[in-house]
Amino acid sequence: MIIRVRAPDGMYRVEVGLTDTLATLLQKLAPLMKAPAADAIMLTRDVGGTKLIAEFESSIASLGLKHGDMLFASVAASARPSVEPGAKAPETNKSEIPSFVKQEDVDNQLEKDDGLIKRKRDAGMCKHGANAMCEYCLPIEPYDAGYLAKNEIKHMSFYAYLRKILAQSKIVGDISGGLPPNVVPPLENPDYRVKPNCTGNHLPWPGGICSKCQPSAITLKRQTFRMVDNVEFASPALIERLLSFWNATRCQRFGFLYGHYQSSPNVPLGVKAVVEAIYEPKQGWEEDGIKLDLESPEFEQEMAHVNAVAESCGIKIVGMVFTDLEPTDVPQKVVYRRHANSYFLTSLETRLGAYMQLKHPNACRWAKNGHFGSKFVTCCLSGNKDGDIDVSAWQLSNSAMAMQAADLIVPSSVPSKMCVEEPTKTRYVPDVFYSYMNEYNLTVTANAKPAFPIEYLLVNLTHGFPTDPNPLFKTSTPFSIENRDHLQQIQSLGAIKRHIKDIDYSADKLALVLSDFHLLVYLASLDILSPEEIKLIGKTASADTAESAKRLASQVIDSAGWQTLLIMLQEASDSDLNHSSSTAAGASTSDISTSQSHQAGFSSVSNEPWACRHCTFHNEPSKVECDMCGLPKDA
Repeated sequence: MIIRVRAPDGMYRVEVGLTDTLATLLQKLAPLMKAPAADAIMLTRDVGGTKLIAEFESSIASLGLKHGDMLFASVAASARPSVEPGAKAPETNKSEIPSFVKQEDVDNQLEKDDGLIKRKRDAGMCKHGANAMCEYCLPIEPYDAGYLAKNEIKHMSFYAYLRKILAQSKIVGDISGGLPPNVVPPLENPDYRVKPNCTGNHLPWPGGICSKCQPSAITLKRQTFRMVDNVEFASPALIERLLSFWNATRCQRFGFLYGHYQSSPNVPLGVKAVVEAIYEPKQGWEEDGIKLDLESPEFEQEMAHVNAVAESCGIKIVGMVFTDLEPTDVPQKVVYRRHANSYFLTSLETRLGAYMQLKHPNACRWAKNGHFGSKFVTCCLSGNKDGDIDVSAWQLSNSAMAMQAADLIVPSSVPSKMCVEEPTKTRYVPDVFYSYMNEYNLTVTANAKPAFPIEYLLVNLTHGFPTDPNPLFKTSTPFSIENRDHLQQIQSLGAIKRHIKDIDYSADKLALVLSDFHLLVYLASLDILSPEEIKLIGKTASADTAESAKRLASQVIDSAGWQTLLIMLQEASDSDLNHSSSTAAGASTSDISTSQSHQAGFSSVSNEPWACRHCTFHNEPSKVECDMCGLPKDA
């Protein structure tokens, strides 16, 4: 429950329980009022009251206090600090203000920016001199409705939305120091689940429910802000290599986006996700879709391994991407299927996006629980109206995340519709509504059950490529992409041997070769290099300058793990299935089979398991390298 306390310097809200004592309330109130001690605060029930509340060991309930009651407080004169006239009050160092939430660097940067949009002097309306300002040329706020409409910004940035909320409490300017002590964090995620630990006189859900713990009715509206404004791919080669799978198989592909967040100059206080690499996890692929076992221990172990490598490079998972392509009779053209008259994301893709955003919440100290929304993005490669392959970027609204967390939505057979789950003995489903414009141009509220349009859950983003690409991973000879064995693009010791054969122990060449995310992930999976050596290689691959990359590469060459890897590479065979460089880049199936027929020394595959001559481990007939020691079959 919340007890309101009015003091000479403002209003405070203190959260206490019915069984908490008055002393607990005073201890929470003392730092807010900057009192030297809890017992220095005097509490009364009315303004200027003389009857003090001094039953320190009495519970809140026994004092007759209820949720929302107001008390009046002051600090005893004898306990107030004395300040000599003219003496300056001690300044508070903003960097010393405690914060339990570790935000992204871009968040800390945007908190220091007021976001004001500067305007030039209007020759027609401004009647003042060059050094003055008026209402026609004063800077405007980043959430100004006229500016957003003029520049066709459908969703304001998250920090513009936050500034709009904080302006109601007269908090402007640099907000990097956090909230004042008398202001409650203004953001809160929607929650459509039954509230636990209800104080009503009934059994816990599902044994009972009351108006206090049951969720309110849901009214779906278009979200006015977005957590990320733009998705920027560091290099067009990222998209081209993903598309190479579809070009070779005509089947769909899925990948996770790895990169970092930066401020976006195109939107006031905007944020953009910069994609530096795409990792393709183990998946089932078909002409019309993909299959992912997201909750299996193997998948979680695989992604934890990749995330550790990404962290060593200074990047993290920022989203996901998938293809939805179908060729037409016209060469180099694909079907245009995602548009306003059909759908942008299917209901299944929408639910997957909400699921992934829940797994990657956005750390935010302006929210009551330390998290608000998510910066995880969803990208789709599909055909545009001209029949060319284009990227579309989306996020799911906070309401979509809350409905997914409460298990209220389920995909439908109609791609553009999302179904509302039926209530059960353990699932409470509140009323769900959405509004739309009817044929008479009037706003009408409709029941969302049994299904409602997907558009109420979507937030569209912009996307693009940098004018002057400067990707984090700069290798000119990319390593084979993971989990493409069926295309004979095999990651193996032999592939590494050929990949680094021309470096001649040169630190410069090694630094450039190691600047490949797919190679780093495979090196880490061999368990030859120690975690410290993997971090060193990650720093080498993502170094800012050539000098620092060369210095770190020299340390890699001298490391014990790298020397062990070189010894194993001497025993590795060059004759495996991905000898052709065109295969690693995603050649067609016919090209792959042709390159295989010209590979010298390639052993035929029998139908019997074979024993490794190095470690005696029995391998599957289709394997060309030992699953245990990694050495080739014919070495």
